[in-house]
Amino acid sequence: MGPGNDTRVSEFLLLGLSKEPELQPLIFGLFLSMYLITVFGNLFIILAVSSDSHLHTPMYFFLSILAFVDICFTSTTIPKMLQNIQTHSKVITYEGCIIQMYFSTLFGGWDNFLLAVMAYDRFLAICHPLHYNGIMNPWLCGLLVLVSWILSVLNALSQSFMVLQLSFCTDLEIPHFFCELNQMVKLACSDTFLSDTVLYFSAGLLAGGSLSGILYSYSKILSSICRISSAQGKCKAFSTCASHLSVVSLFYCSVLGVYLSSAANHCSHSSPIASVMYTVVTPMLNPFIYSLRNKDIKGALKSFYGMAAGI
Repeated sequence: MGPGNDTRVSEFLLLGLSKEPELQPLIFGLFLSMYLITVFGNLFIILAVSSDSHLHTPMYFFLSILAFVDICFTSTTIPKMLQNIQTHSKVITYEGCIIQMYFSTLFGGWDNFLLAVMAYDRFLAICHPLHYNGIMNPWLCGLLVLVSWILSVLNALSQSFMVLQLSFCTDLEIPHFFCELNQMVKLACSDTFLSDTVLYFSAGLLAGGSLSGILYSYSKILSSICRISSAQGKCKAFSTCASHLSVVSLFYCSVLGVYLSSAANHCSHSSPIASVMYTVVTPMLNPFIYSLRNKDIKGALKSFYGMAAGI
């Protein structure tokens, strides 16, 4: 790796999940199916919430935004992966890689913030029910979504700017199925101290802050539920946040699992396989978690299916 290497490389190679040619059709079919389930499952959630006036509440408004973000999050990575498998090519342009990295960071961060916002919504609904409608008005709901989006954009811009300052040498193979931020930093041959500092500081501040807010909200929720005298009241209170708690657990456990395992294990194949959990599996399972555990969503989906069948 000589000092004269050009920092403006023209393309990278995405190595994907497996180098075995005979596995590529299986991977293509599996990820195409998962992508379609993710898109249509989350789309049905959005349509169900928008078509049923009973679901025009803060909780379901945030749920529909989360479903939209999950569609976008998955769409930044899987279509390119499927295209590369179909065309027997591993190439992604430098510009395409930076764009993919930016949007995956943006929507992943937005997902993180929305889960914290939804936890705050459940905290107010259970711990301060008399003031809930006054506090969670449409203006505040819109503001919370807007602020979470702005923070996600600023974080993605700062991370992308750091990567743009890096020099890349002759080794342009990314051992992943998309241009993941951490992998891009590892691939650089220039000094990555500043990039690593920004990466870990923002991850600790944003993800740690959101997770701390979620844990605080649920500690207060659990305390309020324990003070409810009747078993039926406790069950009803817990059921209003059970779906969100399941999604939070799935998202953060998979993300923490990826980054803790990558820190402890330097195997190049472990990170992309583990990343499938939070980039593909979690967005795919979210609609099932909310629809299976929520009578309102199930009722809205049945009504929507009935209207669609009657057209």
